[in-house]
Amino acid sequence: MNRLKGRLPKVGIRPVIDGREKGVRESLEDQCMNMAKAAAKVIEENLRFPSGEKVECVIADTNIGGVAEAAMCADKFQQEGVGVSLTVTPAWCYGTEVMDTDPLMPKAVWGFNGTERPGAVYLAAALAGYSQKGLPAFGIYGRDVQDSDDTSVPKDVEEKILRFVKSGLAVAQMKGKSYLSLGYSSMGIAGSMVDANFFQDYLGVRAEFVESIEVLRRIEEEIYDKEEYEKALEWTKKNCIEGKDYNAENRQVDRERKDFEWERSVKMTLICRDLMVGNPKLKELGHGEESNGRNAIMGGFQGQRQWTDYQPNADFTETMLNTSFDWNGIREPFVFATENDSLNAVSMLFGHLLSNTAQMFSDVRTYWSPDAVKRVTGKELTGIAENGIIHLINSGSTTLDATAQQEDTNGDPVMKPYWEITEKEAQKCLDNTKWPPAIRSYFRGGGFSSQFKTKGTMPVTMSRVNLVKGIGPVMQIAEGWTVELPADIHEILDERTNPTWPTTWFVPRTNGSGRFKDVYSVMANWGANHGAISYGHIGADLISLASMLRIPVNMHNVNEDDVFRPSAWSAFGMDLEGSDYRACKNYGSLYGI
Repeated sequence: MNRLKGRLPKVGIRPVIDGREKGVRESLEDQCMNMAKAAAKVIEENLRFPSGEKVECVIADTNIGGVAEAAMCADKFQQEGVGVSLTVTPAWCYGTEVMDTDPLMPKAVWGFNGTERPGAVYLAAALAGYSQKGLPAFGIYGRDVQDSDDTSVPKDVEEKILRFVKSGLAVAQMKGKSYLSLGYSSMGIAGSMVDANFFQDYLGVRAEFVESIEVLRRIEEEIYDKEEYEKALEWTKKNCIEGKDYNAENRQVDRERKDFEWERSVKMTLICRDLMVGNPKLKELGHGEESNGRNAIMGGFQGQRQWTDYQPNADFTETMLNTSFDWNGIREPFVFATENDSLNAVSMLFGHLLSNTAQMFSDVRTYWSPDAVKRVTGKELTGIAENGIIHLINSGSTTLDATAQQEDTNGDPVMKPYWEITEKEAQKCLDNTKWPPAIRSYFRGGGFSSQFKTKGTMPVTMSRVNLVKGIGPVMQIAEGWTVELPADIHEILDERTNPTWPTTWFVPRTNGSGRFKDVYSVMANWGANHGAISYGHIGADLISLASMLRIPVNMHNVNEDDVFRPSAWSAFGMDLEGSDYRACKNYGSLYGI
């Protein structure tokens, strides 16, 4: 169920055709329309939204042979709520007469690679027209020649179609939604100084600012569903196992205070969720305005320090919102950043929209070299960890899905879209998590932090959007794997930092040069104290999405053959990184005026 206001975007497919009648057009009608249907089949059979709904395609009523039919198609797309445009053809068409000219619509053209008709010639002409008009479009062209009656979609074409559509739908889903900033700047962290212009100009997202005093008001005036609160509290007591109290004896609090902190943590979770997406139950209770929410596709909680110096921290709230289940069962995870790091929330949202899975929020805390590990533990790192590891750890927003207790058909640890998670797997995530009382020297108001270590080996992608004065936003991407260290190594290393927090050991894929020369170089070149970690190697999808939003990528370890950007990028030079920067600067932010 889509919990946000506004309908989900559809994918519009535009079959274009040579408009010459009395022989030419008639011979192409079926082939053109069948190509559109084949593309729609690929999309609808493979893609779903993070909320679970299947992606729906809308095909133009007729093949498009000229301006009039292009206008009819555009009108239909507007009525149907199309957010992504894919043009297909096996033949020559009249480039600028049949093109999609919506400047805000992510667009691609698939030109059929066949010898009978010049679909590739049209593709080149159309892409030249898009470039000349300042409308970047992705070009899709199969590597191998197909026969004219071949209605299959080659694997390389399918891969590009899906990459383009996933990224385009991410753009469309963000447009018109909100970022909910609860509080504002946390401990001088630049990412929590929410830049409303960045959100609007680059993402089409409005920034909604709510002071954290609103959370206290709703607690004191009981503006939450009391029945759900009782259910949530009972579930929490049953499933959230309180861990060891690491505080010194003179800093520990009694059972009554701990119970109060649990109760407040649960109320905070309900209230932060209601602030994001609303709750019709509140209207029944006489709180109509509060029932609407902020239509927030992502959010963040300032917490430190003004809140946490006297109130329980939001670690439980952040963790449970970012997890694929709670007391109401298995459901789509939210995107909710600790310390109100809005730029990490953006990175988490990108990963969520592209992978449909829950996202990790972590401090990129420490690089451990093999020599340092051996010195401290007396043990050697082995396997993919042999050249060093990065410690990912954070008090708040690391989803419980990252316990890696979900499994694929081979029994390997994974993080799944919520509709694939079983009740047994959700329970295993809970059973492998403890909740120690917060260290009160950090959090004077108390609270409870999740404590677990990520199991096994999973492919993951760490990403981050940063703002750089004079450039604007830039993105960095590091694909790699989680690793599970032997217990005797893990415990010694983990105890050297805050042991009440969840730990993931990460090894990026290195290539011996530049920023990916080795694991240390990745850590040394990371642009902020936080990173967003998504299940799977989705770096290529992130690169395509970034190009649609005009955000250059300053660091990635994705194979060059998998980099897929609008065709116009090739006009900005032969070096891929430099051309990306120049193209993004030339076109400017997608929604900027």
